[in-house]
Amino acid sequence: QVQLVESGGGLVQAGGSRRLSCATSGRTFSSYALGWFRQAPGKERDFVAAIGWDGISTRYGDSVKGRFTISKDKAKNTMYLQMNSLKPGDTAVYSCAASPYWPVSTAREYTYWGQGTQVTVSS
Repeated sequence: QVQLVESGGGLVQAGGSRRLSCATSGRTFSSYALGWFRQAPGKERDFVAAIGWDGISTRYGDSVKGRFTISKDKAKNTMYLQMNSLKPGDTAVYSCAASPYWPVSTAREYTYWGQGTQVTVSS
């Protein structure tokens, strides 16, 4: 069974930084593309970023390009989302997900999902 566990959410001031983590099993880490999505209250789920099983190929949503960086640590079976220059509009529940496809940036292409972690950016 594929399990994804997010951590690192919290309250941060605008302009600040935060790093989210997504821990998973070794098999998932090496066999699936991993991605981050976010959903704010009353809004649709948005694609944030994704990284291929090679750990090199990446994709980003337009709203986070140049501010967010996705990465993987093979030794820890953990994916990260480094978020810089945060804005109040980045406030959302951030979820990590796993997909057997690449490239992939739509939610329907992801098979497994974590529970999510709340990120709140204050102005």
